[in-house]
Amino acid sequence: MNQNLTHITDKHTTTDIFCFDNGTEVKEYHAMIHVSSPCLPFSEQLEEIFNAYSQLLDGPMKGAQAVFKRYFLSDAANQADAVIIGDVTDCAKSIIEQAPLDGTKIALWVYLMTGVQTCIGESGLYEVKHGDFRHLWNGSAHNMAANSEYQTRLLFNEYNMQLLQEGCTLKDNCIRTWFFVNDIDLNYGGVVRARNQFFFTQGLTVNTHFISSTGIGGRQQDPNVLSQMDNYAIAGLQPEQRHFLYASTHLNRTSDYGVSFERGTYIDYADRRQVFISGTASINNKGEIMYPKDIVKQTHRMWENVEALLAEADCTFEEVSEMVVYLRDTADYQVVKALFEERFHGTPYVIVHAPVCRPGWLIEMECMAVKAVDIPTLPKF
Repeated sequence: MNQNLTHITDKHTTTDIFCFDNGTEVKEYHAMIHVSSPCLPFSEQLEEIFNAYSQLLDGPMKGAQAVFKRYFLSDAANQADAVIIGDVTDCAKSIIEQAPLDGTKIALWVYLMTGVQTCIGESGLYEVKHGDFRHLWNGSAHNMAANSEYQTRLLFNEYNMQLLQEGCTLKDNCIRTWFFVNDIDLNYGGVVRARNQFFFTQGLTVNTHFISSTGIGGRQQDPNVLSQMDNYAIAGLQPEQRHFLYASTHLNRTSDYGVSFERGTYIDYADRRQVFISGTASINNKGEIMYPKDIVKQTHRMWENVEALLAEADCTFEEVSEMVVYLRDTADYQVVKALFEERFHGTPYVIVHAPVCRPGWLIEMECMAVKAVDIPTLPKF
């Protein structure tokens, strides 16, 4: 068995862990750490998250290094500074206001690996090196330009320069982006315009490819930040290693309704396949919202769409290593939580408050997956 799930319950926290171990040097872990005592003040909840994480490194994930973390906060303006000061570990960090809907103030998703070398490159991107590849992660990129369109354009310009410093390009090496949009109903249009225009300048069109992405509601510590970006690229990647997922029986091309991202991407190595599913909602292959105002039916259709994308990568939900679930209406939490617990109990996931880019979508999810493969013509991870 290459994947296993572990559930750890402590006095004030619970942790779900996914481990991929195919007998090679690099094991992959995803851990989702939740506070189980919502009445604790934020400082104590944060301390409990730190303690739980430290215990993982001393126990089930001994020898692993964090490559990416995302902190989900209920009130970034009053909480982000404490996270920045308290977490001195050396990895890419994303900090965003997307309140955990279990009533707590903070949750943490962390992605870890064994057998890798890490450093912060001259470009400012966090480098994870193993074999022929350098994996470049970045979190919480932002600026103070005048509006969401200018901010997003500047984010892409700066990221493009970072990639060039690493001998990479957006078109050939970027695998995944995340955009967190403050007041998404108002500001998402600017993000879309900037991305469409910048992609065109980089030769990314409907006839080539786009980049897997999530564009979702989320607030940075400073309310003047309207667009915050996380990103992931791979230096050394060969074209034959990257594949795009369409699930055309269930989903349409995003360009049909004026946006530019891929539904999913998978990367093949000699020993494993990594899958990156973009933010996915209840939509059909004509671009229409399915089951308006019905959270249960939208959840099931969302799962069906993700399942179709995974199937194109010869994967199932069994290979999914983590899930982030976004809800527009906090009142839907108990219903959605029950649905996820019934189907995905033990899989690391978090449900947060984050409106989707169309008001009619009540729920969206993204995920990553990994499975063992044997493709000797490709380099190992």
